[in-house]
Amino acid sequence: MTVQIHARDVGAGTPLVLLHAFPLSSAMWLAQREGLAGRFRVITPDLRGFGGSRLGDDPPSIDHMADDVALLFHRLGLDGAVVAGLSMGGYVAMALCRRHPDLVLGLVLASTKASADTEQARRNRLRQADALDRDGDLDVLLDEVLPNLVGPTTLRQRALVYGRVRGLVQATPAPAAAWAQRAMAGRPASFDTLRGLTVPALVVSGDEDALSTAEDARAMVEALPDAEPVVIPQAGHLCAIEQPDLFNRAVGEFTATLARAPR
Repeated sequence: MTVQIHARDVGAGTPLVLLHAFPLSSAMWLAQREGLAGRFRVITPDLRGFGGSRLGDDPPSIDHMADDVALLFHRLGLDGAVVAGLSMGGYVAMALCRRHPDLVLGLVLASTKASADTEQARRNRLRQADALDRDGDLDVLLDEVLPNLVGPTTLRQRALVYGRVRGLVQATPAPAAAWAQRAMAGRPASFDTLRGLTVPALVVSGDEDALSTAEDARAMVEALPDAEPVVIPQAGHLCAIEQPDLFNRAVGEFTATLARAPR
């Protein structure tokens, strides 16, 4: 069952749908709305349970999140858009390509991976989800997830950026975070989906990302039939927040080429 998700919708032109990272919300895309809405129609949904979106009663699944986004397309009258997902948003974007491929005009995968979780990573997610349910607070996210969301340059030189990321994590509802961790733990690999993609793709990575590695990015580029890699310097996992101008330039140039191309 899909749930109606909340989304911010600004600008005009080629639609660009930005899917946020865990455990944040569409608030993370502030610099993208400000920097790209002059050229494109920028749509930033809150994935289910986050921001202004309800969690619903469905069992945890990335597929449910992708179906929610497809429902949003139909609600907004979109027959297609460039879809960009960062981290968890990348998992949702790949599921959207698998389940609703006609909606995707171009794909941006940032700070994410096409592989399923290793057994250790899966167990870790489920342990964190159990802790979130049991304790009802966000200590496990602040202690274990937050430190890896930004790179060392941001930790050393961008105190305001780190503070903003911490605030976004602190705003996360614990039930949504637990649900999303279980959804990510159960997701399948997406390499077959990427191999079958018929639209151009952009793979963006931060050179200081400890969670999604250069090897993960390379594996996605190799699987995609038409992909361009971009590495953002002095950025960790949340490269769109840490280096927004460089991220916006890469995504803007990619989206602009698709705006001119016939569908």
